[in-house]
Amino acid sequence: MKISGGKYRGKKLFSPQSEEVRPTSDRMREAVFNILRSRLGFNFSNKVFFDVFAGSGAMGLEALSQGFNQVFFFDKDTTTLQKNAKLFAGEEAHIHVISGNVLQLRLVDMRADVLFMDAPYNKGLTEDMLQKFALEAFLNDGALCLIEVEKNEKCILPSSFELLDERRYGLAKLIIAKFTA
Repeated sequence: MKISGGKYRGKKLFSPQSEEVRPTSDRMREAVFNILRSRLGFNFSNKVFFDVFAGSGAMGLEALSQGFNQVFFFDKDTTTLQKNAKLFAGEEAHIHVISGNVLQLRLVDMRADVLFMDAPYNKGLTEDMLQKFALEAFLNDGALCLIEVEKNEKCILPSSFELLDERRYGLAKLIIAKFTA
C-alpha cells in the first residue's frame, strides 16, 4: 500500500494487521481525488478533510499528500494509523488523530470541506454517522461527501445530503453526495 499522488507519491504505508480493516483500494483512492479535482479544482490548501473509520489512514494521508491543509482521522483502533502518520515527519500540525467509538465521539471544533467515510460494510453505521454529522454541524455548507459501502449495500442518505453520483469499484460502491446545512 502506498500514496498514489501528490507531494508524497510512492511513499509506502504500513498495512493493517487486522483482517477487520479493509483499506480502500488504490484504484478508488485515485478516483476519489480525480473527483475532488473536478468538483473543487486543484487547490486544496485551504480545505479540511475528515477521514472517518480511517483504519490505516491511507485515504487521509493521500489527502495530505494531495495538498489538503488539515486532515482529521477518526477511528477506534489507531495503531496502524499512528505508525503511518509518523512516516510524515514535519506534517504533525496538519494531522489530527481522534481515537474512540466514532458514533460517541465529540468530534472537533473544525468543520470539514470534504468527508470520506468507510464504515464497516452492512452494519448500518453509515446512515447513523451521516445523521450525526448533519445534526452536530461538523460539515461546511456544500461539503463534498464520499462514502464507501459494499457494492450491494443500501445507503439511505439523510435529507440534508444530496446524491450526486454513485460509482462501483470491485466489491465497493462510492456514493458522492453534497451536504446542505
